[in-house]
Amino acid sequence: MTTADILMLIAVICIWSLLLVNVVLIIAGYLYYIKIENEEVPEIKGEAPFVSIMVPAHNEGKVITKTVESLLALDYPHDRYEIIVINDNSSDNSSELLGDLQRKHDGRNLIVINTDAVTGGKGKSNALNIGFKQSRGELIAIYDADNTPEKTALRYLVAEITNDDTLGAVIGKFRTRNRNTNLLTRFINIETLSFQWMAQAGRWKLFKLCTIPGTNFIMRRSIVESIGGWDVKAIAEDTEISFRIYMMGYRIKFQPKSVTWEQEPQTVKVWFKQRTRWAKGNIYVIIKNIPLLFDRKARNIRFDILYFLSIYFLLLTSLVMSDILLILHALGYVHTTIAGFSSFLWLLAITLFILGTYITLITEKGEMVLSNLWIIMLMYVSYCQMWMVVAAYGLYNYVKDLLFKREVKWYKTERF
Repeated sequence: MTTADILMLIAVICIWSLLLVNVVLIIAGYLYYIKIENEEVPEIKGEAPFVSIMVPAHNEGKVITKTVESLLALDYPHDRYEIIVINDNSSDNSSELLGDLQRKHDGRNLIVINTDAVTGGKGKSNALNIGFKQSRGELIAIYDADNTPEKTALRYLVAEITNDDTLGAVIGKFRTRNRNTNLLTRFINIETLSFQWMAQAGRWKLFKLCTIPGTNFIMRRSIVESIGGWDVKAIAEDTEISFRIYMMGYRIKFQPKSVTWEQEPQTVKVWFKQRTRWAKGNIYVIIKNIPLLFDRKARNIRFDILYFLSIYFLLLTSLVMSDILLILHALGYVHTTIAGFSSFLWLLAITLFILGTYITLITEKGEMVLSNLWIIMLMYVSYCQMWMVVAAYGLYNYVKDLLFKREVKWYKTERF
């Protein structure tokens, strides 16, 4: 067996191992969706707890009015929640728009915190820490500045956490509001439904664990106080705080009936910048939590650590290596006796990807359409390949920031 054969075999084993893990998560997630569809969301136990909704916002003038209006329209008792918008060192008209909203809704608990370059402008985690200091709620909810949650979203989250003391947080899901804008937003819509939310459902079904998505979630105030707030070095503050909640012995539940709608990137440039930030942020969390693999107290969350570690390092390396070897073999520079077998497995993996992704869409009304089938096919050869570039570039940026000790700052996703 040649060196090329050995490298190709290792790559194939790694890729298929991770593919099978995702197949298991998809099956488990699908079963959870079917189960939850036939269940009623529980009623809030006891008196409705006071909730502080925090909205970190940096130059969000295009979307902030619609977001605040939707939060004010939630079907949660209006005297039992407050909205805290952290207008963080914005240079647009956000301050004026938020002032208008305060005057329009006089008497409602809408609090606006305006920071400057000295106190703010240092990222989402720093903004959340600023808002938390002025919050009063025994429960803390977070929504991104481009979100329009459905009226029931908050009530469903509160109901789940008040009925189970083992839950440290409850997450809902976000949907793509502008999914029909262009091909990119349709890709993002399918990615969100099939990979993020189906995987979240599968992980809850199998391990009773989920990762906080950054928006449309609720957590106990006591947790934030115990861990000392959000890690200001973390760009992916949602993933980072999830691991700290795990280590406190709490679980994080996924309630898919709690839905918010958000605006996704509409250009490749904006998408690439956003996803690179996500990749870099998740890599920071992975590196930070690797020691937990050897901590007995963390045995329940080793799957998550290994899962993220495999996705961002093992899978990326294996895909790049297998692609390079197949290209070099086709050009005659290297010889591998398993190239044909590898090509067969590659085609089989594509088939599983297309069928698995399409099947997961039936959990959402309006998504089970044949047009999605060809979009998924196109998605594999384009959008999914772009992920490798994003992951590699995110790793490069992480290392560069580490070497030059750069300060965390707002990585603004452009709104449309």
